[in-house]
Amino acid sequence: MKLSLTVSEYCEYLSAQLNHFFPDRRTVQLNDYRDAIDSALQRVEFCFKHIALKHYYQDGEANFNHLYSDQYAMFLWFVANTIWDKYGYSPLLDKFFGLNKALHSFECMYNTALPNIFFLGHTVGTVLGKATYNDFLVVSQGCTIGSHKGKYPILGKGIGLAVNASILGECRIGDNVSVGSNTTVFKKDIARNTTVYTNETGVITFRPAEQPYAQNFFNVNLNP
Repeated sequence: MKLSLTVSEYCEYLSAQLNHFFPDRRTVQLNDYRDAIDSALQRVEFCFKHIALKHYYQDGEANFNHLYSDQYAMFLWFVANTIWDKYGYSPLLDKFFGLNKALHSFECMYNTALPNIFFLGHTVGTVLGKATYNDFLVVSQGCTIGSHKGKYPILGKGIGLAVNASILGECRIGDNVSVGSNTTVFKKDIARNTTVYTNETGVITFRPAEQPYAQNFFNVNLNP
């Protein structure tokens, strides 16, 4: 994978950010977690090589630039989730959560089980709760996937949320479902290959779709 910094530089860069934002005398030295950073970058590479956009994958090589904020938000989550998986909870993980929220207005806990392959098309105002996720997830800005009375959605593969879309509560969302802008799916099961959108009169409408919205972002055929 083509990197904008060396792995050692990523460790130093991240440590400097965390110590600046959270000057609580518990100094962070991420070189102590070098194995987790290495593993997180491998996960980033695997994810990015499935994304069809040239800033993520071009000429047979994944690309990660720490100054590309959407990529960096995904990287921060991968690092936090990898540290949690390898070492369990520590206050360091709360710092990662806070850093991603401060830098990108992206709220997703380190122990949320995001899929291996996903794409954040802008992060501002997005909240991803502890739903059941699957690969080829696309989430735009202002989206929420969350619970109602402690019950979370179960999402299939190839789910795409346009701007300010939400999926809330206990429901099963089939593969390749697309949720349009300013549309909320609340406690309602949706069949696979369906587009859900709010029409011009404000009514939530369902129609079959041959190609899901998420297909625009991945170089894999989502509906073979």
